[in-house]
Amino acid sequence: MIFDTITLQCFIAVAETGSFTKAAERVGRTQSAVSQQMNKLENLLGKPLMVRGKTFALTPEGDVFLGYARQIFGLHREAMDRFTTPELEGEVRFGLPENFASVYLSEVLADFSRIHPRILLNIECDLTLNLFERFKKKKFDLVLVKMNRPEDFPNGLNVWSEPLKWVGDASLIDKKKPVPLVLAPQPCVYRASAIKALEKAGRAWRLVFSSPSYAGAVAAVKAGMGITVMPHTMIPHELRAVDASLLPKLADTHVSLLKHRADNAAINTLEAFVLKRLKH
Repeated sequence: MIFDTITLQCFIAVAETGSFTKAAERVGRTQSAVSQQMNKLENLLGKPLMVRGKTFALTPEGDVFLGYARQIFGLHREAMDRFTTPELEGEVRFGLPENFASVYLSEVLADFSRIHPRILLNIECDLTLNLFERFKKKKFDLVLVKMNRPEDFPNGLNVWSEPLKWVGDASLIDKKKPVPLVLAPQPCVYRASAIKALEKAGRAWRLVFSSPSYAGAVAAVKAGMGITVMPHTMIPHELRAVDASLLPKLADTHVSLLKHRADNAAINTLEAFVLKRLKH
């Protein structure tokens, strides 16, 4: 029995996003291609791995296989990176928003540290505008920033762009009442985008919960406290995007990577590693 890495990558993406559509966006394939890979995998194992219906869920066998899939795929990536990248040493100061660290980069940075044990990573999380101010003062070698327009950081390397979505319980939205919002404190790009869209549409709003933590915002929305704003691919499977007709359209969000030096091998290697993983 042989598992190819493409199939494993698709299965992991489906399991983590709870959606064939989101998984297809993550791995850069069509939804039908991802579905075919899942059928192929289930036929290979001879067991159903997921329940397809109005609510997506892994079967007990799917839960067990997910652990194996992550290990196999992680070892494959680690082996490829270990033997195609020279051993390096040094220190890299990397700043990024907390939500990106939570959703995308925890495993990525752990993999990088295993492959390059002689590179010391100093990681700090903060709001984008704070990261940018500290970056200008050369407190960081590399920062990942989110913005409303690519031109906000003209020297940045564009990583990806995607739509922002209103997320939460649609029953909380009443045209006769202010929209209850769960947002990060100022200065936050998503907060600014949400308020700007509401005020432009003449919709009243009130802040019911404020936290710089992605986990805190998710918990508040799950508890039914209010509506928040997230990039499409960051919406956890237990939450849903609000129907587009209920609230004004939000601007797309853009993500860029900024760095000071081009002659530092450790910094360049981390930059390439992060870009490769985020784009796959």
